[in-house]
Amino acid sequence: MNDVISDSAEAAAEALRSSAESLEEASSKIESTQFPSGEQAKEQWQEIVDKVSAFLAELPEYLSGFFGEYKQPIVTVGLIVAAIISVKLTLAVLGALNDIPLLSPLLELIGLGYSAWFVYRYLWKASSRQELANDFNALKEQVLGNNPFK
Repeated sequence: MNDVISDSAEAAAEALRSSAESLEEASSKIESTQFPSGEQAKEQWQEIVDKVSAFLAELPEYLSGFFGEYKQPIVTVGLIVAAIISVKLTLAVLGALNDIPLLSPLLELIGLGYSAWFVYRYLWKASSRQELANDFNALKEQVLGNNPFK
């Protein structure tokens, strides 16, 4: 039992000695560290300010060059983000409207009524189907122009 106590006492003493040595080394390193004088600190500060101001002076040229080079991908990513936001906003509005009591069934009835009117007006008779086809072709010409694929 005494051997165990003496071994642990020796280990503790050795740990204390190594801690004291490392503490002495750290304090000597701190004492040997030289901090810059006031004039050196001003020079270092001025160097940093000069670098930052040079970077900020070149920033507009850099950004315009970057945007000029990558204009198409930037616009594409912007449009995709705008489309995603629009879809989420539309779904949120429709979800809010759907939560209003009796509004959802009313809108469904309006949709069914409009569908029935459209079938009766444009699809029931051959002459009205021809009129719808002519209207569609006229709209297609307005949007795409005459002979768009030649």
